[in-house]
Amino acid sequence: MKPVKSAILACGLIALSSAACAEITITDLRDRTVTLDAPAERVLLGFYYEDYLAVAGDGAVDKIVGLSRGPWAGWRPGQWEAYTQTFPQLANLPDVGDTESSTFSIEAALSTDPDLVILAGWQYDALGESVQQFDTAGIPVLVLDYNAQTLAAHLASTRALGQAMGAEDRAETLATLYAEMTADTAARVAASTEQPKVYVELAQKGPDEVGNSYAGGMWGGVIDRLNGRNIANGQIENWGPLSPEYVLAEAPEVILLSGSEWLNRPAAVPMGFGADKALAQVRIDAYMGRPGWSDLPAVQNGKVFGIYHGGSRTLSDFAYFRFLGKALHPEAFADVDPQAELTQFYVDWLPIKPEGTFVIQAE
Repeated sequence: MKPVKSAILACGLIALSSAACAEITITDLRDRTVTLDAPAERVLLGFYYEDYLAVAGDGAVDKIVGLSRGPWAGWRPGQWEAYTQTFPQLANLPDVGDTESSTFSIEAALSTDPDLVILAGWQYDALGESVQQFDTAGIPVLVLDYNAQTLAAHLASTRALGQAMGAEDRAETLATLYAEMTADTAARVAASTEQPKVYVELAQKGPDEVGNSYAGGMWGGVIDRLNGRNIANGQIENWGPLSPEYVLAEAPEVILLSGSEWLNRPAAVPMGFGADKALAQVRIDAYMGRPGWSDLPAVQNGKVFGIYHGGSRTLSDFAYFRFLGKALHPEAFADVDPQAELTQFYVDWLPIKPEGTFVIQAE
C-alpha cells in the first residue's frame, strides 16, 4: 500500500482534524489543477533534479522511486557523478527513459508505483496525449517550468514543488531569496550606463567549428535582461551559429563561451562539476586563437568568459546571471562575488559541494 493511501486510511480510522487531512491543491506551470491527498512520498522525477533536492530538503533522495536518467547522467555527467558519489542509490533507481530520445516509457514509470510524477514543461508537452495514462492510473502529474526563464515561472515552480512535497516554508524561503537576488541584479543593471556588445557561443565543438549562439532565450535572454547588446539578435531565431565574418565585423566587447561536462568532446571548453580550471583556460585560449579574434575588443581587453551551460534555468541561476552582470557592468557589480554566492547556495540548500569550475574569466 502506498504511503499516501495509508495516510488517507489513517485519517478515516482515527478521525484526524479536517485541516490535517485536507487535500493539497496546486496550480502547476501548465495551468492545470493538481490534487494530492498528502505530501508526496514516492516521486517519479523527470527533470529539475537539483531544484527538487533544494526544495524538498532532507530525505528528498529517499523519496525518489524512478528517474528520467538521460537528461541528468547524459547531459550533465559530472553533476550526476557528484550526486551518485554522495547517494549511490540514485544509480540503482529505475530509468524510465527520456522524451528527447523518444524512449520515455509510461509503463516503466507506472511500474515504480509513484504517488507523484514531476515533469518539466517540455517533457509534458512531448508526451502529449500519452500522459493521460497517469490520470487513468490515478497518479497526479506536476508540471514545472524553470526553462521559461521568467521570475514568475521560477517562483511558481518553486512554490508548487514545495506544496507537493510538504515543504512550503522551505520553498517560500527559496522563492524569496531568488526574488531578492533578481531584484538586486536588476537594480544594479539599471544603475549602469554601459551597454556592451556581447557574443555568446556554445563551446562544444572546439574552435575549428562554430557552435550555436542564442537570441531571445537561454543565454541570449539573460544578456537582454542584463542590458547587453547581443549581436545574435535579429540574426537567428532562438539558437544557431553566426558566421565568423559577422562576429568579426560586429567586434563584440564581451565574449561568453558556454561549456559543460560533455563526453566525447575533446576540444570543448570543460565547465561544471569536476572541470579543471587550467584545462578550461587552455581550451578558451584555443578559441581566442581563431583567425581575427586577437583584434576583437573582448580579447584585447580581457573580456572573454567561460560559464557552465547547466547554470541556467534552475534555482541557482541567479549567481550565474550576476557573474554575467559583473562581466557587462563591472562597476555596478564591484562588490558582488558570484562564485561565493553560488557556493553559499549549495551550502544552504543542497547536499553536495559544487566542486569544479563553473565560471571563469580568461587570463
